[in-house]
Amino acid sequence: MSRFQDVDRRVLPIPDPPVPDVDVVDAKDPRAAFPPIEPLRPPEGAPNVLVILLDDVGFGASSVFGGPCRTPTAERLASEGLRFNRFHTTALCAPTRSALLTGRNHHNAGMGSIPELATSAPGYSSVRPKSVAPVAETLRMNGYSTAQFGKCHEVPVWQSSPVGPFDNWPTGGGFEHFFGFVGGETNQWFPALWEGTTPVEPEKSPAEGYHLTEDLTDRAIGWIREQKSLMPDKPFFVYFAPGATHAPHHVPKEWADAYRGEFDDGWDALRERTLERQRDLGVVPPDCELTARHDEIPAWDATPEALRPVLARQMEVYAGFLEHTDHHVGRLIDDLADLGVLDDTLVFYIVGDNGASGEGTPNGTFNELLVFNGAFQLETPEFMAARIDEFGGTEAFNHYAVGWAHAMDTPYQWTKQVASHWGGTRTGMIVRWPNGFDAEDEVRSQFHHVIDIAPTILEAAGLPEPTSVNGIEQRPMDGVSMRYAFDDPAAAERRTTQYFEMFCNRGIYHDGWTAVTRHSTPWVNAPMPALDEDVWELYGTADWSQARDLAASRPDKLEELKALWLEVARRNNVLPLDDRRIERFDAGMAGRPQLVRGGRQLLSGGMRRLSEGSVLNLKNASHAVTAEIEVPPAGANGVVVAQGGAFGGWSLYAVDGTPRYCYNLMGLRRFVTSGSAPLAPGVRQLRVEFDYDGGGLGKGGTVHLYVDGAPVGEGRVDATVPLIFSADETVDLGCDTGSPVSADYTSASSTFTGTVRWVQLDLGEDAADADHLISADERFRVSMGRQ
Repeated sequence: MSRFQDVDRRVLPIPDPPVPDVDVVDAKDPRAAFPPIEPLRPPEGAPNVLVILLDDVGFGASSVFGGPCRTPTAERLASEGLRFNRFHTTALCAPTRSALLTGRNHHNAGMGSIPELATSAPGYSSVRPKSVAPVAETLRMNGYSTAQFGKCHEVPVWQSSPVGPFDNWPTGGGFEHFFGFVGGETNQWFPALWEGTTPVEPEKSPAEGYHLTEDLTDRAIGWIREQKSLMPDKPFFVYFAPGATHAPHHVPKEWADAYRGEFDDGWDALRERTLERQRDLGVVPPDCELTARHDEIPAWDATPEALRPVLARQMEVYAGFLEHTDHHVGRLIDDLADLGVLDDTLVFYIVGDNGASGEGTPNGTFNELLVFNGAFQLETPEFMAARIDEFGGTEAFNHYAVGWAHAMDTPYQWTKQVASHWGGTRTGMIVRWPNGFDAEDEVRSQFHHVIDIAPTILEAAGLPEPTSVNGIEQRPMDGVSMRYAFDDPAAAERRTTQYFEMFCNRGIYHDGWTAVTRHSTPWVNAPMPALDEDVWELYGTADWSQARDLAASRPDKLEELKALWLEVARRNNVLPLDDRRIERFDAGMAGRPQLVRGGRQLLSGGMRRLSEGSVLNLKNASHAVTAEIEVPPAGANGVVVAQGGAFGGWSLYAVDGTPRYCYNLMGLRRFVTSGSAPLAPGVRQLRVEFDYDGGGLGKGGTVHLYVDGAPVGEGRVDATVPLIFSADETVDLGCDTGSPVSADYTSASSTFTGTVRWVQLDLGEDAADADHLISADERFRVSMGRQ
């Protein structure tokens, strides 16, 4: 009998067995025999677990739930398992991921929003409490092998640098192996990748056929094969979250071209076709109504006729992206079948971490960074029409229009971020486990939420929910296991109440009723109303799509549910509600820690993949960048230091020995200031001083270029990036990883031919230096924090 048969698995880690007293001197004496060392394993019969989580896929997007995007892998898994058609998320990516991995409501896990908007409030800090251990940690401590591939958007921004701390990284939350990216999104052609806590670069370029989803799939297949080769008796827990189909919508052209012409009649007609397919599949009832399109979403017939080919192409690219993603999920599933472990693997295929994204504005965007910076008006229909063939490729950072997002959420109202309505929170989910249940090609309509995944995994594995982890008493999971519904389509649902909140959009589900209020909409930039002015709506138990508001006829029921929402919100760290947006991007105003303080920062040569929150913010102010370099006898070429990428940023570099500075204005324009002569061999100080015009955000400035204190060039930047250079591109010394800031080099050719000793960033008054040189004493004071 295993020594782990009767251990208390509620207290983790499981303690070592007591060491017996031994008086025998000679190990050859039979009395000196010890029990064999037994590797920790979960209870007998515990399955492998594979959780697949797609990004920004609405309920009405995938063909498995009636949508226009072909997803044959999802259809195959559903035909061999179950479709859950009342499965819900938090309406935003990081909160959904946190809820999924912990089994707690997102505010109880500290993730009331995304890490970039964290505040000091417990429900919004982005720091997972030690009393909220992730399910991966529980499984690992019970003998599972654990690995995560793809998107991790749960790291506090001040902990996202290469020096950590790493408690909130995947490897600090129970995953023995991690390969993916840390952030809300990444360029699918030029991703910012990490293996464990070490930054790594893709092994090939887009020209050589690189795409992130394929790479992630290859890595997952390789890890599983290695795990089953070396420990075949040990089950695995793999969390595969590729980040697709979040913007940017990047996909090989042939996948988008396969949908040519399929969306030419627009999003309104598409919604009607999708609902008919959903009724035929039985994923919505026959009497389900198509909700009205709100005034904030333009009718297809009201869009400019000249823009419609661009709009249609946006949807073709998105559809190809989703099908491409499902294809690679299929490769992973096929490999499990080849290994002979698929039927003993509990597969959750969650087709979206929230509703489809309406963050692309009513016209869509060629460069999403313009949206982040409030400058999407610069993309005129003519601008996008001229680039129609580049959507989805390496030159684009594209996102589709709001109307397509609404259509991808058919038959529901609204989109991602709008947690009040099913369009933001209801997504399709598939479960397959032939060795665990017999049902095939059936629909389950019990109401469930992403917090229910973790307890379902524990029940399937025969493991209790831990009461103590690493000596910390655990907050009980908020989720309930879905296992009861696997074998019984008529089983009474066990989740009868669930609250929702995101950006002050609120909702409550209770015994089939829903009360909801929409406070903000992602693509509408208007002053927020007072919270007590928000209008609540009420939907009844027979209203599948929330199409008929009963607030006027049942005010008593509405008040009952509003009071229930407030009661539940108090218990789950939802209060106080916070509808600030731009203010919360400022760490000081938000009350979260700042990694970099003061007006100076010294970076050592060789540092790279420094996130935007890891370096001094040089935007909207005068500043200086000084680098000490060693120029080889053959001359200097390549990047000394760069921040951002092809869609916004700046770079200090050399071409044929001559220093240059490029400022990339969100991919719209590149301003280049060049030196007057090549750099002489030896140790040199290269300095850029940027004199900001002032007068608000995003204004221009004058560039002064110096070598060893002497002026060598001057240039002009007409406008600058006001808020954010990128969600994933970084600061690199001695190269430019990711996509290139300047058109003068490629990422592959960006490596500096000399040596970058150090780079110093100076902001505002600290940037003023009459000699335009930094002495060794001054640099020492900066490095020791004695500015």
